[in-house]
Amino acid sequence: MSKRVVAFQHHPPGTALFEPTQVLNALASAILVVGADNALLYANAAAEQMFAMSRASLAKALITDILPTDSPVFPLIEQVRGGMSAITEHGLTLDTPRTGQRLVNVQAAPMIEAVLVGGVVLSFHERSIADQIDHRLTHRDAARSIAAMSAMLAHEIKNPLSGIRGAAQLLEHGLNDQDRELASMIQEEADRIKGLVERMEVFSDTAPIHAIPLNIHRVLDRVRQIAVHGFAKSVRFIVEYDPSLPAVLGDRDQLIQLFLNLVKNAAEAVPKEGGEIVIKTAYQHGVRFAMPGSQSRVHLPLAVTIQDNGPGIPDELQEHLFDPFVTTKASGSGLGLAMVAKIVGDHGGVVDLLSRPGRTQFRVLLPMSKEHPPSDEADPYAQENLHK
Repeated sequence: MSKRVVAFQHHPPGTALFEPTQVLNALASAILVVGADNALLYANAAAEQMFAMSRASLAKALITDILPTDSPVFPLIEQVRGGMSAITEHGLTLDTPRTGQRLVNVQAAPMIEAVLVGGVVLSFHERSIADQIDHRLTHRDAARSIAAMSAMLAHEIKNPLSGIRGAAQLLEHGLNDQDRELASMIQEEADRIKGLVERMEVFSDTAPIHAIPLNIHRVLDRVRQIAVHGFAKSVRFIVEYDPSLPAVLGDRDQLIQLFLNLVKNAAEAVPKEGGEIVIKTAYQHGVRFAMPGSQSRVHLPLAVTIQDNGPGIPDELQEHLFDPFVTTKASGSGLGLAMVAKIVGDHGGVVDLLSRPGRTQFRVLLPMSKEHPPSDEADPYAQENLHK
């Protein structure tokens, strides 16, 4: 790489030429130069901030020291070293203790200097806040659509369905055995549809929630207890709680239902051997943003993440996963995540999804309470940072 940049011919007399590093340090994108042996040869100021390491520390590191070996960045590096020109991958997730969870676009380009054969320049451009917020608010349209659908189903289907079942029951007595079996099937199917409609009716409930200050760790512990004594007996749970987390403003029963649905989905996705679910809480300073239909800006600092090591969710389903009747399970009804969307929306929060093979994360962002929870809700994790 040239050590100096030639200035334009019309630069004012006496103006000093500037170093390329000055230009690179002015960029908002994080730039790393990786050598053939994976040593880091250069990092600009934005890279220091993104990876929370000084330039001196980065100069002594390998790319494998700052990114996990399963990072999607490494296939890009290998493709470039294999002879490809610059490659850009959109929407990759960086999730490390230093970077936190970031949605980025990554460009990998080969070095052309002979002394740096095998060298690769990596450029990390963090996705805009607007992109991330738009992704997080996907569930709100799903919640609204399922509320309208449930009201329609209750009014247009449930009442005539009772008439169909009653007629089949009356006809059953005067039929032969073969026809009686068909009449019985009509009644059973009517009952099944009625049960589905009754499950949907909960989505049309617009009554305000009973929100009080709650210790979210107590809620999550109850969910975990239900899981380990029921549907997730063979799953290993890892708990990573932030002991300084303030109280959440929410409805205890609804929050239990919300996280129980997410943990149940995770338990059904993990492998039978080596299944693992991580329940994590954190305080996200984040940003304030306007919610649809509101002039006020909302701060949702409390983050609860449910992570599993299952096969991941297909890309084509991810954008519609919170819609009713969308499911990855052959026997699923597709209402569990729609229920999650409604409860999160009722609490004024947002939920987002990041998934790839081997790791799926549902992250719920909730508002904090300005008051402390009741004394019987005291947080045992405030006394010690518990990791199970």
